[in-house]
Amino acid sequence: MTDVADAKKAARAAALALRETLHRHRSGAGRQAAAHALRVIGALRDVRMVAAYLPFRSEIDPRPAMLALSGLGFDVCVPVIDGRGLPLRFRVWTPGALVTRGAFGVAVPAEGVWASPDALLLPMLAFDAEGWRLGYGGGFYDRTLSQLRAERPIAALGFAYAGQEVAAVPHDATDARLDALVTETGSRWVAPARSLGVGAASVPSRA
Repeated sequence: MTDVADAKKAARAAALALRETLHRHRSGAGRQAAAHALRVIGALRDVRMVAAYLPFRSEIDPRPAMLALSGLGFDVCVPVIDGRGLPLRFRVWTPGALVTRGAFGVAVPAEGVWASPDALLLPMLAFDAEGWRLGYGGGFYDRTLSQLRAERPIAALGFAYAGQEVAAVPHDATDARLDALVTETGSRWVAPARSLGVGAASVPSRA
């Protein structure tokens, strides 16, 4: 293993334990973070399809944000793992959609059309102020963002508990940097210079 890979492996255990503690004591954090997510997404131009995720284990719950986005007329999708070493695919999600267990036991829609998102809310184990994200180690989001960003501007929004922020996340050339960070305490851009079409910070209806 490389030095970065070793550092990531060491960081994951501590980050997971911390997130589980935050999850137990931060009830309602998903609803609070949803308001901040709506403001960030509302500041992006030409966003119709937003990818989120169905929460797994101690991940902060994005479903309040997903429900609000759907109510505003945005389309929402969630990731589906096709296999190890492959980018994620995204299936449209709607409130009340039937779900099943996919790869690694992660909940996914049982049926629905495939979609390509314009912005993503990403779960994580930890993040830092520079927008680097510590994931589970499969590289799924890194491969996916690399593929999507090669096609067009895509906003990657880290969605987490505020307490998951660390001084520095180990990273290398294969890691995809986030554009913004969204937590229950607020949001901030970390890479606003990229061509994301950021406009006024409002939440317009897409209906």
